[in-house]
Amino acid sequence: MTDNDIKQQVREFYDQVGWSQVAEGVYQNARYEDLRPVAREYIHKCHLRILRHIPASGRYLLDAGSGPIQYPEYLEYSKGYQKRVCADISITALKEARGRIGEHGLFVVADIARLPFKDAAFDGLVTLHTIHHLPPEDHVPAYRGLHRVLAAGGRGAVVNGWDQPLMGRLLEAPIRLRKWLRRKKREQEGEDLPRKLAENTGTHVEKYNAGWLLRQLRPHMKVRILVWRSVSVAVLRLYVQSALGGRLLLKILFWLEERLPGFFGRVGQYPLVVIEK
Repeated sequence: MTDNDIKQQVREFYDQVGWSQVAEGVYQNARYEDLRPVAREYIHKCHLRILRHIPASGRYLLDAGSGPIQYPEYLEYSKGYQKRVCADISITALKEARGRIGEHGLFVVADIARLPFKDAAFDGLVTLHTIHHLPPEDHVPAYRGLHRVLAAGGRGAVVNGWDQPLMGRLLEAPIRLRKWLRRKKREQEGEDLPRKLAENTGTHVEKYNAGWLLRQLRPHMKVRILVWRSVSVAVLRLYVQSALGGRLLLKILFWLEERLPGFFGRVGQYPLVVIEK
C-alpha cells in the first residue's frame, strides 16, 4: 500500500464511518474510548493533562488532526487563544468542528505531515491520536513540521500510542489468551471467522516505542515524554468494574501516574510527547 493509498483509506474511514454521529454528540469512533461512568473521572482528568503543557494563551492554537473536537475537555485547550486552527484530512471532521466552535475556529483540510503554514505561526499546538495514522516514513517529518510551525517559546502536546508497551503486554495477556482460545475452538469446530472479525473494521495504524522516538527527535528539538494515559481501553474494560472498586482503582492509578509521569509515559499505552521551541 502506497503512502497515498494509506492517507486515502484514513480519509475515507473518517469521512464515512469514524466521524459519523450515532447519537447526539456521540461518534462511531467512540468505540475506541471507554465512556462508562466508572471510568469517566479518570478519562476526564487525563484529557485535562494537555493544559499543563501548552501555553495558556496566545494568538493561534493549532489543532493538528482535530477531528470534530468531540470531547468537552478538548474545548478547554483553546480558551485563552484568539483562534483555534483546526487542520484535518477529513472534511466531515472539520464540518463537525465548525459546528462546535464556530467563529473561534479556522478550518483547513490538510495533511499534517505537510502542514501548509508558515514557520513560527502558532503559540501552541495539540495533536491527539493522529500521527499513528500516517505512513511510517511520515512520522518524523510530522513531528518536525509541528516543531517548525511553533513560535519561539511555544510548546506543543502530542498524544500518540506505543507499540506493545510493557504495561500493555502484561495487562492484556488475559485478553490475548481469550482470543487465542476462541480461535482454537473455532478451528477445531471447523467454523469460519465471523465476518466482523475477519474484516479490517478500522483504519491504518503504525506505532513504535519511546526509545525509537527519542533517538529520532532529540537531534532536532527539545522533547519530553510524559504520561497521558497508561492503560488502553481494552484494559479498562477488563479490569475496571463498578462492583469491584473500579473508581478507587483508577484514582490510585492516576495518583501513581502523577508521581511518575516519565516512567508511565514510557511503559504505558498513551504517552504525552511535549515538544518545545
